[in-house]
Amino acid sequence: MNLRSIFPRTGMALLALLVFTSGAVAQTDDWRPVLQKEIERIDQTFSGDLGVYIRHLGNGREIAHNADQDWYLASTIKVPLAIVLMQRAEDEDLDLEQKLTLRASDYVDGTGDLLWVDPGARYSLEELNRRSIVDSDSTATDMLIRFLGEESFNEEVARLVPAGLGPITTILQVRYDAYSEVHPSVSRLSNRDFIDLKTAHTYKARYDMLLEKLDISVSEAHAGSVREAFERYYQRGINSGNLEVFGTLLEELVQGELLNEAHTDRLLGYLSEITTGDRRIAGGLPSGAPFAHKTGTQVARSCDIGLLNSQQPDEAVIVAACARNYAALSEAEKAYQAIGRALDEAGLVGNAD
Repeated sequence: MNLRSIFPRTGMALLALLVFTSGAVAQTDDWRPVLQKEIERIDQTFSGDLGVYIRHLGNGREIAHNADQDWYLASTIKVPLAIVLMQRAEDEDLDLEQKLTLRASDYVDGTGDLLWVDPGARYSLEELNRRSIVDSDSTATDMLIRFLGEESFNEEVARLVPAGLGPITTILQVRYDAYSEVHPSVSRLSNRDFIDLKTAHTYKARYDMLLEKLDISVSEAHAGSVREAFERYYQRGINSGNLEVFGTLLEELVQGELLNEAHTDRLLGYLSEITTGDRRIAGGLPSGAPFAHKTGTQVARSCDIGLLNSQQPDEAVIVAACARNYAALSEAEKAYQAIGRALDEAGLVGNAD
């Protein structure tokens, strides 16, 4: 059919304009090119390095920026811990109301209130799970890993994530492993010694306190600073992983492939209530934006990994971001906030319920 016989000259011009406009709309609907460029710009202006993985679960569109590298995941490993615990409740009839007793050897430096509770207090597995996620309470985390058994826990993680996620240790073991780079006699220290180290206001003061506790001189130390010790530790690939692989784990979670509906909703609820992370990606999102996520922080390393629009599987967006080699955490926080703003500008942020 000849379109000119149907539309006069002016009609053909209008038709051409409509075709052009509809094509432009179709192109702008694909948020990937602009967002990819913005993520690259954020990384270029950042003092450290960024890894970012974003995937829209409704249409499968994704972007990746250094996401296939190995990133230290810090406390985001508490998400697979929660999944394994809840799977045991489903598959092995584990009673999550079962209680564990807080021991003096369980205390781990970091956030959370359990550090200030007297030994002998008892908490259910579910309460410890909630504290591990919502408050990032490392004492609660280590109590759960102790209960599950570190070896058994890692076997179950390997089943969940066959490749791309390194072995996971207790938070306390992170301290032993990292500070052993200064001197192997760190093995003599107690968990209380590490709590003392965390009270130092600077890394230099922490390093000096460590040498004093070990009764060694600077010349006897194998690493000249706390940061050097941790950088060596990171090279081992422990508690580390690929952001795309972690993203797949979150995709399976929100689609109900890992846990039943009740446990899925409960875990996503915990991730929506976390008390750490207001200055990261959430800080760049509109107020009340639905973001179920988990943060993690270590020496010159941090992450913010989660799901936008988690209650709407067809609109859910995986967001996994980690940073390293920066001078100050505040610099990384600004980069995370810029990512949050970029996600909003790309139209990927849903409305609060």
